[in-house]
Amino acid sequence: MDFDFEWLQPCEEPFYGIIPGIGSYTIGRVVLPVTFGTQANYRTEYLTFEVANFKTYYHAILGRPMLARFMAIPHHTYLVLKMPAPNGVLSVYGDVEASYKCDTEAVQLVEALELLAKATAMVAEA
Repeated sequence: MDFDFEWLQPCEEPFYGIIPGIGSYTIGRVVLPVTFGTQANYRTEYLTFEVANFKTYYHAILGRPMLARFMAIPHHTYLVLKMPAPNGVLSVYGDVEASYKCDTEAVQLVEALELLAKATAMVAEA
């Protein structure tokens, strides 16, 4: 699949926390509108996304900057995100099965990277 990356702004800083212990570099960054809610009660804010070439189940990671911008409060146990909106409180519910699948895939990815690093070290020694 070919992509046109002309809309990306350059970004040189590494970021951490996606793959434990490993810094990653982005392809670039882009500002996109993000909307939560329904036609009757919604909230839209513009967020900056760092675009990276990761092969994971996650398509976007909404972190602390998003929570601050939307004035949102997450409840991780119940997988719900609540935020103020023009016509009352918005509640965004997560999917337990999809969340479990994401976590399982992340663990498998880290294990595969650790095995690759060990194999590379063994080849270098040989």
